[in-house]
Amino acid sequence: MTKVNTGNANREYKDRLFRFVFGAEENKAYLLSLCNVVSGTDYTDADAIEITTLSDAIYIKMKNDISFLIDSQMNLFEHQSTFNPNMPLRGMEYFAELYGNYIKVNGLNIYVNSLQKIPTPRYFVFYNGTEEQPDVMKLKLSDAFQIPDDSGEFEWTATMININYGHNQKLLEKCQPLHEYARFVNLVREYSETMNLKEAIDLAVEQVKEWECIGDFLYRWKSEVSVMLLTEFDQKSYDNGLIKVGVEKGKEEERKKNIRNMFTLNLPPEIIAKTCEVSVDYVLDLKKDLENNERR
Repeated sequence: MTKVNTGNANREYKDRLFRFVFGAEENKAYLLSLCNVVSGTDYTDADAIEITTLSDAIYIKMKNDISFLIDSQMNLFEHQSTFNPNMPLRGMEYFAELYGNYIKVNGLNIYVNSLQKIPTPRYFVFYNGTEEQPDVMKLKLSDAFQIPDDSGEFEWTATMININYGHNQKLLEKCQPLHEYARFVNLVREYSETMNLKEAIDLAVEQVKEWECIGDFLYRWKSEVSVMLLTEFDQKSYDNGLIKVGVEKGKEEERKKNIRNMFTLNLPPEIIAKTCEVSVDYVLDLKKDLENNERR
């Protein structure tokens, strides 16, 4: 297979759960299953996948969720907890970086008079937000043109697939890892209605550990899974995502509660601060207040 330079793939606390599960090297079989079900392919060799995901450690302010090469196809899988009509434009940016890297690594000369072949693009957005959306939606770059142009000459399309549990059931049933992922997120949502988010995540992880595919993976990495979901809940950009946070004051209280929950994971203050996008002093002050209250 033609090579693409991807840099080092490191697990980060701010990775989204979707990327963490399907983008891990050890889970290529899950990614292959997902690729087959959305692309209508029947690949069987997970080792044929070459992960090309952009890392923000290499590409400044440029980090996609999952991209990979297989059988001369360049696949881009993005996950969204809120509906974003700008995904075609974002995808075009990601593909520009991916193809630029491909051209460089493979020594293609795009200035010669012979046609240089490149992998065929495949772009899917997996949506699991709480706002109601159709099972499948085609998002087109041309929808953003200030002057309408329906010629199709300048188009970039993202296929958005609703993976909320209860949507696209036939598709989910054909991909067991995706089916379990949707069920797990649904469990967290249900449990969080009657308990705090940290308890809801812990309970959901305990219940899925015997599942056929991703259960063991989620259980082995339960601390990281907990931090990732707490972060998704806390970030402003996910107000309409995993769980609706509410008004600004309520979000601040949730932020503090999430940080207190993270203390139970014995994470360094620097990690908690980075995860919740606050200063280290903010975390240390909150920890000091908590310790003072416990002494009283």
